[in-house]
Amino acid sequence: MAKATATIDPAEAAHFGKLAADWWDPKGSSAMLHRLNPARLAYLREAIDAHWEDAGTGGFTPLSGKSALDVGCGAGLLTEPLARLGARATGVDAAPENVGAARTHAAAVGLDIEYIAGGIEDLTGRRFDLVTSMEVVEHVTDPAAFIAGLAEALAPGGLMVLSTPNRTALSHLAMITIGEGSGAIPKGTHDWRKFLTPDELTELLEGAGMKVTDVRGLGFSPARGFVLSGDTSLDYLVTARAA
Repeated sequence: MAKATATIDPAEAAHFGKLAADWWDPKGSSAMLHRLNPARLAYLREAIDAHWEDAGTGGFTPLSGKSALDVGCGAGLLTEPLARLGARATGVDAAPENVGAARTHAAAVGLDIEYIAGGIEDLTGRRFDLVTSMEVVEHVTDPAAFIAGLAEALAPGGLMVLSTPNRTALSHLAMITIGEGSGAIPKGTHDWRKFLTPDELTELLEGAGMKVTDVRGLGFSPARGFVLSGDTSLDYLVTARAA
């Protein structure tokens, strides 16, 4: 099989690699991801329970016996929970610094996770029951090739869960004008022009042979922080499976 199209943007990888040192600090440069994670995990558990009939009976380990791939894993903020849910977890990230930090943290907390420095194109030939990629597609060089690579990595009967910012006036205001302008998000993290709307992401997924089964908004509440919502104008999550 020919190697898939390269999707890594070296400038993006270098930017996120600089965040590796304090990725696990909830008050550090990746603080916003720590705040996002509870809502993302709630959605992920809901998607798992809906997709696999026996998952709800799995208690704290609904992914027991299943493999999971987290693409653009950073230092493992989502990959570690996947392992704790019982999965044989693999994380891949374009920044070697992040992979180093992820391995160190996993070892420190006693988790056996495979981490790979590279992109989805480096997983050619491997298949996973669950494929996740959170806040990543907006950073790659070729979104269509990236989504095709994710679909290729999904095992028959598998589940895919993605999240990404929507390209709206609200997301520009919240993430770039306010977020990056205030330093809450590291400056230069986002290029608003590369954000995808739900329709655009759905089209890419369908083009890769996937069927979107759910789209959910990720909003912000002053009282509760980031919450799942019916409003997709800021950020959103998508569940998909092979058509």
